[in-house]
Amino acid sequence: MKRHRILVVEDDNAIRQGIVDALQSASYAVLEAGDGPEGRTAALAAAYDLLLLDLVLPGVEPESDEPLGFTILREVRSKRPSVPVIILTARGEENDRVQGLRLGADDYVVKPFSVKELLARVEAVLRRSPNGVEDLTQVAFAGGAADLAAREVRFDDGESVELSDRELELLRYLAGNAGRPVTRDELLARVWGINAQGIETRTIDVHVARLREKLRDDSADPRIIVTVRGKGYRFETT
Repeated sequence: MKRHRILVVEDDNAIRQGIVDALQSASYAVLEAGDGPEGRTAALAAAYDLLLLDLVLPGVEPESDEPLGFTILREVRSKRPSVPVIILTARGEENDRVQGLRLGADDYVVKPFSVKELLARVEAVLRRSPNGVEDLTQVAFAGGAADLAAREVRFDDGESVELSDRELELLRYLAGNAGRPVTRDELLARVWGINAQGIETRTIDVHVARLREKLRDDSADPRIIVTVRGKGYRFETT
């Protein structure tokens, strides 16, 4: 199984270290940032599966009265719409909680909190997130298998074909979510790394068609990457 990576953005050194230690003890990989600029950069550019975001952060002159954490949350939701976010804050007012959830936070934990509670919330958010995908190296399908490490599809008749970078990541994501419909917007966010809002999703269909061809999956009657009408695509398990 994939070892999930969690980014912790928290300016209080003692609290941040306590969170990092707890997450590492629970076998998570951890990145950390201790102020606004560092946290903002990491939240938008680093590779991670879940963001633990403090609401009030130093280091940037606020553009409004709202906490910097809300600004970072907006930017993360714009650039990385499917990455789960849990807000960590001492501000327990109802308006703040509502605002965080409206901006796309997946959960909201008010300080002080217990390690047991935090780990339970992290586990729950990751479990229901589309990002909780196994780091696949082999993908079996009817008639052959894909070796993702070798970037190659190998068929039972001995022939093989090479995968492009985009085909490789598309196959990895679809196969990692085998059995459930994956929307075009989700694919744009998780494979292309872009916000789907206002983007023409025809590019997804084109790449799926190319991947089907590489897998010898009949586009007129696909059995491996199935079209789910009105939703997107589903990878069928063997």
